Amino acid sequence: MFQDKNQNKQFLCSYGVFIINGMLALSIGSLLPYIRDSLGLQYAFCGMIVSLHSIGNLISGFACGALAAVWGRKKSILFFNSFFAISYLLIILSDNPFLLALSFFLTGMARGATSNFCNTSINELAPGKASLLNGLHAMFAIGAFSFPLFLLVLTNSHASNWIYACCFMLIMGILSWILYFIIPASTNSANTKKENSSSDFSFFKEPLFYLCTLTLFFYLCAEQGVIGWMITYFKDTGMLPESLSQVTASLLWVMILVGRLLTAWLSTKIEKEWLLLIMSIGMVGFFLMLLFSSATPLILLGIMGFGFSMAGLYPTTVSFAGSIIQKYTLAWSFILTIASLGAIIMPSIIGKIAETVCIYYGMQSIIAVVIIDFLCVVVLVWYIRKLRQNKITV
Repeated sequence: MFQDKNQNKQFLCSYGVFIINGMLALSIGSLLPYIRDSLGLQYAFCGMIVSLHSIGNLISGFACGALAAVWGRKKSILFFNSFFAISYLLIILSDNPFLLALSFFLTGMARGATSNFCNTSINELAPGKASLLNGLHAMFAIGAFSFPLFLLVLTNSHASNWIYACCFMLIMGILSWILYFIIPASTNSANTKKENSSSDFSFFKEPLFYLCTLTLFFYLCAEQGVIGWMITYFKDTGMLPESLSQVTASLLWVMILVGRLLTAWLSTKIEKEWLLLIMSIGMVGFFLMLLFSSATPLILLGIMGFGFSMAGLYPTTVSFAGSIIQKYTLAWSFILTIASLGAIIMPSIIGKIAETVCIYYGMQSIIAVVIIDFLCVVVLVWYIRKLRQNKITV
């Protein structure tokens, strides 16, 4: 794909690591019902530890980018990724709620650093190229739909077998660290940044920075709310059988994979902003179908449509921010950090509502964020069209 061998290695290793990162992300929501039943945890506590995962994601997403300037990018990612294996070791060896909370926080630290590292690496290899970013996030989807199926096979005979899934994730954590160790250090990104980018905070004056950040913020509210609570929601409401509830996570991510691959191809054929608008409309419509349908086929159709629609929203939005990320050294860390607040806030809101009223109304709170995200997309598309009319490259 690239003429330089080191660039090809960076590309392939980043894609491989992102498959494992997808497993890590989905393991949180998939394992949550088993951990809750095993330890007798309350909804509010479960919402809190899911939010701790997102807090870790936020902190490392920012710190990994900032510390890379001091330690170097490779040393920084090796440090943060070591938390992956440590977190699952804690889950396996301890049933202490404090250590469980710590382990969820550490999974977020590992996930956030990976997101920062891989998105930055791919954006440097092909700045603003939505197809490669969608391809990267398609790898995430492969890992994401694989883990719930793997967990379902393990727990089919006995629910207590969920602990073996944690052992598997411990091995994946070690493997991801090894992959990072063998990824070649970037030979030109540091020089490119020094010559072409600024380390000041002028990106705060860029309207595009705010539009992309807000779009990602509300998107992550919806994504983490659904990923973190969907299985528990279907299981506890009895709207779907327990085995089928686990399959819904894989079904969601299969459709996300299909959607990201299709979006990667379509982004080379039609303008990206129209894709973004269509995806946001579908995201609202299919989520309402998912939530308010009582028939199993309609619920499954809602899940499939929601996953397909949300598939390319994140990477396509990131591709619009590519010019800012290239221009300003700290821009991506701030975009990722602010946007990740959505993934922190929403699971706790859902958990609190579920504890106070019920899980059904907790999930209904996501309606507000998908509608607000749609409005953000509308404004972003309008602004992008305005820039194109003025012949400004995005």
